[in-house]
Amino acid sequence: MAVFLHTRVRVSDLDQSIKWYADHLGFVVMSRSDKSPAGNQIVHMELPGNPHTLEFTYSPDYELTVPEDLMHFAIGVPDLVAFCDKLEKAGLEIWPDEWREQFTSGGLKMAFITDPDGYEVELLER
Repeated sequence: MAVFLHTRVRVSDLDQSIKWYADHLGFVVMSRSDKSPAGNQIVHMELPGNPHTLEFTYSPDYELTVPEDLMHFAIGVPDLVAFCDKLEKAGLEIWPDEWREQFTSGGLKMAFITDPDGYEVELLER
C-alpha cells in the first residue's frame, strides 16, 4: 500500500518559514540539508503526532511567486477560537473577517491565516 509522506513547497526565506511555522503552528524541524542533489536547501518540518511532513525548499536563484488561491494546508486544532486568539495576539490576521460569526449558525468552525510567502493555512476545529 502507498503512503503519503510529505508535501514540498518553495519558500523565499528558509529561516523565516521555519520560525513562522514553529512559532505559530507548532511544527518542529525533522531534518535539514544545505545542498540537495539539485542544489537546493531542504528542511523537513513535522507537526508532532502526524506522519505527513512539510518540506521547505529554498534556492537563492529561484524567484518565488505564489499564485493567489493556488493551494492551502489544513491544520486541525481542538479549540479554534482559543487558537486564533493566540495567533491574533501574535500579530497574525485571521480571515475571513467574519470567521467568528459563522459559528453561531452551527457550521464548520474554520478560519485562515497566510504564511510569509502567501501560502494559505486553513484552520479547522476538530
